[in-house]
Amino acid sequence: MPSPAETSTEIKVFISNRDSTCDECGEALGRSAWITPAGEGRALCLSCGDLDHLEFLPAGDTALTRRAKKYSKLSAVVLRWSRARKRYERQGLLVEKAALEKAETECLGDAQVRERKRARAEERRQETDLAFVAQFAAAVRALYPHCPQGREQTIAEHACLKYSGRVGRSAAAKALDENAVRLAVTAHVRHRETNYDALLATGQRRAACRDEVAGEVKRVLASWERT
Repeated sequence: MPSPAETSTEIKVFISNRDSTCDECGEALGRSAWITPAGEGRALCLSCGDLDHLEFLPAGDTALTRRAKKYSKLSAVVLRWSRARKRYERQGLLVEKAALEKAETECLGDAQVRERKRARAEERRQETDLAFVAQFAAAVRALYPHCPQGREQTIAEHACLKYSGRVGRSAAAKALDENAVRLAVTAHVRHRETNYDALLATGQRRAACRDEVAGEVKRVLASWERT
């Protein structure tokens, strides 16, 4: 897939203009899927690309974008092909939730910050099957009885997002397959308990970054699983 600024180490996410399939998990992503290049003509869904925990900040507010990117250890520029202009155009950024909230607090008044948070929370509620989240959270707690209080809910909410053109639930997750639950917890630990995102942001290959944090991920999972 051709991309602008190919010499840049900035991570890129493309909104596809045709039906797409992830080359790693094999999931059919549909049209207008959010995908990230993986070299050799391959493309990954955001889940397999380890970017699906990031929040989307639409383009338009320069100050907010600049600050959110500064505070986010990991970010990705979102691009879409313009048939009219025959070029890729920026749609916004994917940034860490905490970074976005900090940037919003600095840039916007209290009332505006509250309204943006309320709107995002409502979007999240509409995308989430609450009964399924509760079941998934219970499965996480059963497998990892010593994970920090409340983490099972955080992991479940993320793993159970309905398909929105950006993230989705696999068939295994829908069936509460134990391996799918373990994969969701492992991904959470990788992002939250290690410096994996900072390593990704340096432009290193995803496999090399995973190898570097594998020992720490294993240690944390063992401590959460210990009986």
